[in-house]
Amino acid sequence: MRPSLLSAFLSGLVFALGLGLAGMTDPANVLGFLDIAGDWNPRLALVMGGAIAVHAALRPLIHRRARPLFAARFPVLPASRPDAKLLVGSALFGVGWGLGGYCPGPALTALATGAAPLLVFVPAMFAGFYLAQVLQARRGTA
Repeated sequence: MRPSLLSAFLSGLVFALGLGLAGMTDPANVLGFLDIAGDWNPRLALVMGGAIAVHAALRPLIHRRARPLFAARFPVLPASRPDAKLLVGSALFGVGWGLGGYCPGPALTALATGAAPLLVFVPAMFAGFYLAQVLQARRGTA
């Protein structure tokens, strides 16, 4: 197995374990976080805060290296302003997350439970991914 694939697999595995340990595969925790006017649950905010803290602490240390462990160079992300595509996509993601209580990572992780709602949500999620690609291809945007 190529080192980059192994790295991606291990990163995904750590992410999935973290989601499971934090309870983020349970949509009740996500929906509880979104219920700011009712019985608010801060668990998701704590998980996000922990992730941001780890990133903030490790990113400067990682970028002191000449290059990443499994790539020729660090990616250079273009500086861009939010556009309609980003705003609409973000809104759709948020509405789907709020209605279903899942986003893609936790949904795939929780799929192992065999819960009936996930057997509908995950195929619908992939259908949405496919539909987005079809629409972008028709418009000529990537």
